[in-house]
Amino acid sequence: MSNIKFFSEEQIPLEMHKVRIVQKLELPTVERRFEAITEAGNNTFLLKNRDIFLDMLTDSGVNAMSDRQQAAMLIADDSYAGSETFIRLESKLREIFGMKFFLPTHQGRACENIISQVLVKPGSIVPMNYHFTTTKSHINLNGGRVEEIINDTGLEIKSNNPFKGNMDIDKLENLIKKHGSDKIAFVRMEAGTNLIGGQPFSLENLSEVRKICDKYGILLVLDASLLSDNLYFIKTREEKFKSMSIREITRKLASLCDVIYFSGRKLGCARGGGICTKNEDVFIKMRELVPLYEGFLTYGGMSVREMEALTIGLEETMDENIINQGPQFISFMVNELDKKGVPVVTPAGGLGCHINAMEFVDHIPQQEYPAGALAVALYIASGVRGMERGTLSEQRNPDGSEVFSNMELLRLAMPRRVFTLSQVKYAVDRILWLYENRKLIEGLKFIDEPKILRFFFGRLEPVSNWQENLVKKFKEDFGDSL
Repeated sequence: MSNIKFFSEEQIPLEMHKVRIVQKLELPTVERRFEAITEAGNNTFLLKNRDIFLDMLTDSGVNAMSDRQQAAMLIADDSYAGSETFIRLESKLREIFGMKFFLPTHQGRACENIISQVLVKPGSIVPMNYHFTTTKSHINLNGGRVEEIINDTGLEIKSNNPFKGNMDIDKLENLIKKHGSDKIAFVRMEAGTNLIGGQPFSLENLSEVRKICDKYGILLVLDASLLSDNLYFIKTREEKFKSMSIREITRKLASLCDVIYFSGRKLGCARGGGICTKNEDVFIKMRELVPLYEGFLTYGGMSVREMEALTIGLEETMDENIINQGPQFISFMVNELDKKGVPVVTPAGGLGCHINAMEFVDHIPQQEYPAGALAVALYIASGVRGMERGTLSEQRNPDGSEVFSNMELLRLAMPRRVFTLSQVKYAVDRILWLYENRKLIEGLKFIDEPKILRFFFGRLEPVSNWQENLVKKFKEDFGDSL
């Protein structure tokens, strides 16, 4: 890692790349932003890109490719079967993870579908450090259920724990003893707990989980979609492994797992995904589902050009000076907001900056979706699109009652190599203004509520005319400025 000290003593992240291709942005007026979010049913997922200034909705499929990735796309082999492109990708994954078998898919949730269909049975349990929305849905659809056994500090908003994503080993063993190992479909670890602030787990913790899995004969499955951030945190926060290279840490981590799956939209900065395993029996069972749901075994629903880019992107993930920018930019944003008293998840994790809506708008009850309301308010105030990660992202109980989330977070994702520091500072500035005027923000209610993954395409409306009041206050303070 480059150790850069500024003479001015200012502590800011330094980009270890230069920009060669740019895309023009537009910043709509506050009046247009209000119109746009109304047209989108107060769901930031339904906003049109033409109405967005900074898109911090997700880091999935929106990361910047390198020049080497772009160049690699030109040598793609379009063969339906036996493609050299597939062989190159398969070889790179074997080199990085040390696993013999690889199945391509079109993205991460396709992996979840295949894994759940093969391993989850009615009544089975999947212990995990924390759930992800689509993961939980696939497990539930196949008759299983999720048990979250994250360590106790994992759900603390403010903490000094560098590995809040660690699994509680005692809780894991007690769960297995209570239900019996035959009821456990597999143990899942998520590299970077998405829904609670992108918090990493330690390599030592994964080793302890492996021991429990070995003791009871249970498969250990890793969701490696956010692996690059987790690798960076192991390298920089875990004393025992600071002398190891990113590549060495990756091989050590992979050696502890039976199955590794990932979304290439996050890991590798290209659109695709895949399942790697060293278990031949599991591979054979999963292999049958790839042609059924994805495509032939040498492309799995991916474009061969994206596969070439993914191969290079995976290799670049082994370079600390490439994977460090996301966590460093996130840390800068988190620290700037924290210094000003804005409630954020600490320590800074991967994926993005996470604002604690439960405290930011503590006057909004959970049944009125405070994190969703804050996402809408921030868009109106700035043109920045974030994502709700709270109760709105949950799914109702069968009796229609709400499942209240452990946290109400507004996630401001930091796509890799996309934003400049001045753009991050703009987002911080508008968040600070919004925090000063937070009492103007009120809740939301559904007017069109899907039963599954409602946060993707449900539509809501404000419980009052609070958005008009927010626009009025913005114009009072900023005049004709955007």
